[in-house]
Amino acid sequence: MNIVSFINQHTLISEKQIIKTIELLDDGATIPFISRYRKEMTGNLDEVQIGEIVKYKTTFETLQKRKESVLTSIKEQEALTPELQKRIESAQTLSEVEDLYLPYKKKRKTRASVAKELGLEPLAKILIQQREEEVLIIASQYLTDKIANEEMALQGARDIIAEWISENEKVRNRIRRLYQRRAAISSTVIKSKKDVEDAQKYQQYFEWEEPLHKCPSHRLLAILRAENEKIVRVKITVPENDALDIIDDIMIKSNIEACTDQMFLAIADAYKRLLSPAIATEVLNQTKEKADENAIKVFAQNLKQLLLASPLGQKRILALDPGFKSGCKVVCLAAQGDLLHNENIYPHPPQRETTNAIKKIRSLVNAYKIEAIAIGNGTAARETEAFVKKIPFDSPIQVFMVNESGASVYSASKIARAEFPNYDVTVRGAISIGRRLADPLAELVKIDPKAIGVGQYQHDVDQTKLKNELDTVVMSCVNSVGINVNTASAPLLSYVSGIGEKLAENIVTYRSENGALSSREELKKVPRLGGKAYEQAAAFLRITKPKNPLDNSAVHPEQYKLVSKMAKDVGSSLQELIGNKGVISKIKLQNYVSETVGLPTLNDIIKELEKPGVDPRQKATIFEFDPNVKTINDLKPGMKLPGIVNNITNFGCFVDIGIKESGLIHISKLANEYISDVNTIVQLNQHLMVTVMSVDLPRKRIQLSLVD
Repeated sequence: MNIVSFINQHTLISEKQIIKTIELLDDGATIPFISRYRKEMTGNLDEVQIGEIVKYKTTFETLQKRKESVLTSIKEQEALTPELQKRIESAQTLSEVEDLYLPYKKKRKTRASVAKELGLEPLAKILIQQREEEVLIIASQYLTDKIANEEMALQGARDIIAEWISENEKVRNRIRRLYQRRAAISSTVIKSKKDVEDAQKYQQYFEWEEPLHKCPSHRLLAILRAENEKIVRVKITVPENDALDIIDDIMIKSNIEACTDQMFLAIADAYKRLLSPAIATEVLNQTKEKADENAIKVFAQNLKQLLLASPLGQKRILALDPGFKSGCKVVCLAAQGDLLHNENIYPHPPQRETTNAIKKIRSLVNAYKIEAIAIGNGTAARETEAFVKKIPFDSPIQVFMVNESGASVYSASKIARAEFPNYDVTVRGAISIGRRLADPLAELVKIDPKAIGVGQYQHDVDQTKLKNELDTVVMSCVNSVGINVNTASAPLLSYVSGIGEKLAENIVTYRSENGALSSREELKKVPRLGGKAYEQAAAFLRITKPKNPLDNSAVHPEQYKLVSKMAKDVGSSLQELIGNKGVISKIKLQNYVSETVGLPTLNDIIKELEKPGVDPRQKATIFEFDPNVKTINDLKPGMKLPGIVNNITNFGCFVDIGIKESGLIHISKLANEYISDVNTIVQLNQHLMVTVMSVDLPRKRIQLSLVD
């Protein structure tokens, strides 16, 4: 099987599309570039489909690499037959390859290897053929100074047979299928941890059992986390008699009792000591892998929604990082996000310098012509919001509550130190809050996505797969929005198609030494930014107020001549064409179809000409919590409260209702009908009106509902 047929089998994407996509990927093209600017080559595949090709391309390459390693190892042992080589080469999964390799795999010292060293392999071969009735007489022929009696000889032979059974491909496959169908997962609390406070969050798993294939991903990850924290013991089991019957059916070949008695003993030992632990671990790992994929998918969806959250845009912002004892850190930011001023105010206990704090805020708002105020949603957030809203400003000022998850991680990071080397972490944290209001995407790309606080069990899943998926999401979001090349930070630029960290730093350095870039063409002057990088990146980078208006659009430079011809053909200049729907409607797209440019690309060009460089994100809107609810103690069942969705999981969504604890809307309480995907009902940062169902004060848990 070749890579194309392998991917086709797993994705149902046509082989022609797969071939073209692989060619582009191998040539260094990125997923955003291929999906946007090579539609004719791929048959209009979207980012998700191209991502699937990338995923199975990697899987196939990993499988091939393992096959080569296995074949080399068996060949070195001079045990590779043409039939075995063919079977390994045609294997479609890693487990198939490993099963075929198992008899040839170098092992540590085992009971079987010790028995073989004692010369008992011939006896094992006699027993497994099940033709002899006088096994004790035959066993007596193998007595030595190290084998004192017949039972020792038979035990050694059974050890060898048990290993052969455990390596038998047919046995392993049938036991594997049994585990896939019938395995149960159970967890039991470790007695010494039963009353430990930290263990109580796992209380429901102290005595738990269910079919493994029915265990949802979030529950499996929770159980495995409890096991990892040494709170419970986890077992994966199947009905033992069913497993033994399967092996008996394969291995028992005669009715000669003397031999079959030995075989039954060897089979029981093979299952309990070798097969059951190995297959149980394998099936659990496979189930965990699927759970990881599910959790990573949820995390990726949340991250995408968070990154594409509504920006306020380039406004002069006053940002507050609230606090009680340490006061509130205040920063004033220019419309481009530059720091203009910082200081502390103390409007809350214990200092409670309210009058002075009001004067300070009023003075700063007037001095820096502030257009909006951002307040971090951490400690003292509601109190700070109430304080700010009582200030009599000369003109109305919009006040926004901003999710500050990860701001502390950014403030202590290398990126923050490089941006603001002369300021401490408190100033950097407040700056991050203000900039998040202006442009969440530009600010959040500076933070490890795992620190942003969305998703479920992100620290328990495969970290390499998680990072790869989240990097893909960030790149997709950055490129779908488009980036101002003259104001973007190096971290933001690094996610642009074809750029990466080094070229991003080179662009920033070029800007600082030569001033703002005046055209996309000037990108070619950036050190080490060659033709391939320019091809991949140019259309995702914007130049504001350029000489060529297409430089501030998503039209790729390779199509500039085509657009100029369109303008000429309808008797218009390029400047007059852009944004003029009446003139654009005169363009007959069929006239511009060629071998390399088809209707998908032409339609994209027309959409961009109608609204060049438009940010696809909605504008930020003000949200207000219920002013009467300050802590969990203020909640009562039946209350209807405004809230903001701040996390989405497979089992429901969490909602910020303006207090320290977020409430959970279980998936069953999202709608009056069955739903399988939470995202079909709610989105991250969505404003909701929720009903309080119950409040568990000791455990600080709040159950909410969207249905009556």
